[in-house]
Amino acid sequence: MLEDLIEFIVPNIAHILELIGVFIVAYSAIRAFTKYAMRAFEFSDETIKIEFSQALAMALEFKLGAEILKTLVIRTKEELLILASIVVLRAALTFIIHWEIESDSKRASHANEASEKVSL
Repeated sequence: MLEDLIEFIVPNIAHILELIGVFIVAYSAIRAFTKYAMRAFEFSDETIKIEFSQALAMALEFKLGAEILKTLVIRTKEELLILASIVVLRAALTFIIHWEIESDSKRASHANEASEKVSL
């Protein structure tokens, strides 16, 4: 009885989490595009890229959470291998995005410090 309940609820929750991840990607992409369009596609502003990268990282976290929930209803070794590879890929993407956010943030802060020194 509990197993049937888990098999019914967990996939639905996982689908909701994945849908939230898709919504975050779509919303943040539209928002980033709008900001770039309003600035006549001037790509020198790193803050838009950082915000978009942070949104992508958040979306991947939701999708990774969905994959973790899916481990509760795995039946075969093949499903486990597929799920494990998806988790590894998403975790690697999250790590790369976080690394890029940190490097872009450092670069943007150095650029802000340099512009403040020039204006003084």
